[in-house]
Amino acid sequence: MSKQGKEASAQRFGGEFGPYRKPGTQGVSLSTFKTLVWTSNIGGLTLVVISLELLFVQQRFGWGLALLALGVAVALFPSNYEIRGMEDDEAPPMDG
Repeated sequence: MSKQGKEASAQRFGGEFGPYRKPGTQGVSLSTFKTLVWTSNIGGLTLVVISLELLFVQQRFGWGLALLALGVAVALFPSNYEIRGMEDDEAPPMDG
């Protein structure tokens, strides 16, 4: 299989991920970013609540700490996505 004629751009999941994107990636729209944030925050909060239940009520510290760390990781997941239309290279309009 030859790669001739194909663009060298990130076509994998997470191609928009990170503080700097390759020129060929588009980023995610603001509505997609908001959906990612809401979903991950609710999921992370749910995991944190379950971890607190395991830590304090059931006294299962290993599982509680594991779910606590996983809940924080899930809640922070979309923070590295680049939002389309938020580039710095656009000059701000100057009012006379």
